[in-house]
Amino acid sequence: MRLPISLLLAASAAFAGEPQPDFAVIGPDAGAWPQILSSVGFSRQDSGLAKIYVLRPAAAASKEWTGRVERGAFLILEGESPLAESFGFHGGKERVSVGSIIDIRRPKLPIVWQKALEISRFTMPNGARVFATERWTGAPVLAGFVRGAGAVLWVAASPGEQGYERFPYLLHALADLGLQTPFRSNRLWAFFDDSYRTRVDLDYFAARWRAAGIGALHVAAWHFYEPADEHDKYLNDLIAACHRKGILVYAWLELPHVSETFWNDHPEWREKTAVLQDAQLDWRKLMNLENPDCAHAVSQGVKTLIERFDWDGVNLAELYFESLEGASNPTRFTPMNDDVRRRFQQEQGFDPLELFQSRRDAVSMRAFLDFRAGLTRRMQEDWMGQIASLRAAKPNLDLTLTHVDDRFDTRMKDAIGADAARVLPLAGEHDFTFLIEDPATVWNLGPQRYPEIARRYQPLTNHADKLAIDINVVDRYQDVYPTKQQTGTELFELVHVASEAFARVALYFENSILPPDLKFLPAAAASVGRSEKVGSKWMLESPSGVGVSWTGGAWVDGKPWPFTDGATVWLPAGSHTLEAAPEGRETRILDFNGDLQSAAVLPGGELQFSYRSSSRAIAILEQRPSILKLDGREVDPELLSSGANWALLLPRGRHSAEIRFHALSAAVPRK
Repeated sequence: MRLPISLLLAASAAFAGEPQPDFAVIGPDAGAWPQILSSVGFSRQDSGLAKIYVLRPAAAASKEWTGRVERGAFLILEGESPLAESFGFHGGKERVSVGSIIDIRRPKLPIVWQKALEISRFTMPNGARVFATERWTGAPVLAGFVRGAGAVLWVAASPGEQGYERFPYLLHALADLGLQTPFRSNRLWAFFDDSYRTRVDLDYFAARWRAAGIGALHVAAWHFYEPADEHDKYLNDLIAACHRKGILVYAWLELPHVSETFWNDHPEWREKTAVLQDAQLDWRKLMNLENPDCAHAVSQGVKTLIERFDWDGVNLAELYFESLEGASNPTRFTPMNDDVRRRFQQEQGFDPLELFQSRRDAVSMRAFLDFRAGLTRRMQEDWMGQIASLRAAKPNLDLTLTHVDDRFDTRMKDAIGADAARVLPLAGEHDFTFLIEDPATVWNLGPQRYPEIARRYQPLTNHADKLAIDINVVDRYQDVYPTKQQTGTELFELVHVASEAFARVALYFENSILPPDLKFLPAAAASVGRSEKVGSKWMLESPSGVGVSWTGGAWVDGKPWPFTDGATVWLPAGSHTLEAAPEGRETRILDFNGDLQSAAVLPGGELQFSYRSSSRAIAILEQRPSILKLDGREVDPELLSSGANWALLLPRGRHSAEIRFHALSAAVPRK
């Protein structure tokens, strides 16, 4: 949409402490710019009140844009145009074939375009910073400069149909020029394997994870199955460091893989493939949980593992059989142990091993595949029941079942015995999060697969709020562009679209996320349905709660609001008003990882709030509390010192809390 320059000049600068969430695309075709900018929280508002303006090649030049930039606008220029020339980006006669680029953030990362483009070699204006160049000639393809309170970013060509095919770190360049994202989430989950973090400062990494919006870490618990003093100390220190920063820690189990030692000590209980080899498949070494002795030993070992550490939850991940190739690959197909074969033969009258020898009819194979899916469901229900029974001693323990998708890629049901329709009805009984892992077969598909996956699962359960999605941030085996692993705009689009389709998003795994992407993850994970300024108030709506970039005091729904750290105001789910307020001296709650329902600052300075959480909840406080009331009853606060702050550990479930501090603040300013 074309915006009159007069309208642009009439727009006033946004209040310094408020979010500036809007962008406008000027030109006959918006291209992929809406996907790019909305992936980190900006919303399209084709008006003179926007913070960001994208001027496509057909946009007319005008000297008025210079003043607009100097007053705080961010201008994005695409390719050759009179306007780009007016800012000093001049295309020359020399043509350059661009099929691979180098970005300053990851110079060694191969960034390859699916189709090369012929573009002019541009000269840059004085003072411009070049962010990316053509790999072989060094011709600039992404550059920008700061001018006054705003900035100009130039990109040599269209970013592609999806928005990420050519310049993965385009948004990073905008951030380098001073642009800040308007919203953030602190609800992401991430998987963690200590094999990749053996000698690190755990407090440093806990702070880094929390700054990246991670609210729970799912730790590879099989490494800690057998007690070992030094290794156990590491895990205890990790859990404590995470709790001090408001991060929950889950025991991530990969049954029927138990542990390396368990595999070595019990060859008699090893799972078998259809060629009767021990089932060591990739890194997992699978045990026969259908054997009563094996199942009892593993059950006791898992119970001890959960009791030894201060876990917040348990993730039963990939609790089914192998492999993605199904029965077409007998060398990887399980279970073919003696116990399963004997049981099936008693029911059906033949040994399932015959399916890979003389008996190759479809009816017989279908009988075994259905039998196998039934085994999976019973195994999942049994283990969920076992974890639930541990809540008698550990009442705050949450439960997650990570389950490969078999609704979008329907081949998975027969390939690994996973059947969501059989297990999801148990959500009401066992109160678990159903974390859907999209299989490797679809990792090359774009972010729009996530709404479709959600649509296929929602009819299977009355607990759609318990559906979650797992994004694998790894090298993909398919031909993908511009990078083998998801990074930059592609990753942000994946996270953002997934966050709008599901109540929870998990990332596999924290070590694979490239460092340049960490600062944008909270923005990508934020889901905001409405952000509009009406008079002096912002009208905001979010389905799961959101953090709003905000400096200074704040009133929410016309009342003083304690959930802020001075840079972000945290709002509950739903619709709320947000407006500037005088700075008070009341104590604040700097961070919180539960689902906030309501909050208030009481006249005496006490803080009151209600929340719900499927696990323990953690509030980060500025001061040590002197009195804590839960649901109206005074209790001893469970506290961890966190530098200058305090981490208050709160129980699982729905609760109201009232906190009084040793030194009460002065009276809270009121309207």
